[in-house]
Amino acid sequence: MSDAIKVKIKKVRNNSLVLPTYATAASAGVDLCADLLEPMMIHPGENVKIPTGLAIELPSRHMVALVFARSGLANRYGIGLTNGVGVIDADYRGEIQVLMQNLGNQSVSVKPGDRIAQMLFMPVFQALFEEVSELQETPRGLGGFGSTGI
Repeated sequence: MSDAIKVKIKKVRNNSLVLPTYATAASAGVDLCADLLEPMMIHPGENVKIPTGLAIELPSRHMVALVFARSGLANRYGIGLTNGVGVIDADYRGEIQVLMQNLGNQSVSVKPGDRIAQMLFMPVFQALFEEVSELQETPRGLGGFGSTGI
């Protein structure tokens, strides 16, 4: 039995673009690269949209592709994703673009082919909401932010 899914992928612009690969056998996500013609600067406090040159077709409406920041970019340069996590719905067929922000204090150059984000594939469950007047009690109860300790 395979634990892989088949995802159709299309190059939308650059036919020499390298398809995403897993860096190691145990990697959770594939790296997405910048499909740029020339370097792009991200200045402190700036948000930019960087194209990947790729579009995908997920195998089922019960799947989602999630785009996350790369921890190395966050650690070295303060680069994160403007939207926190990008959600690629199963019915989206457009180019995957990465919304990046510079939270650091220096400008950062993104070069053509740079690995800018990582994409994971996850199952999706749609909820059927049932309105109730009470929820089941738990030991935590209404305890919110920080209620379980540090």
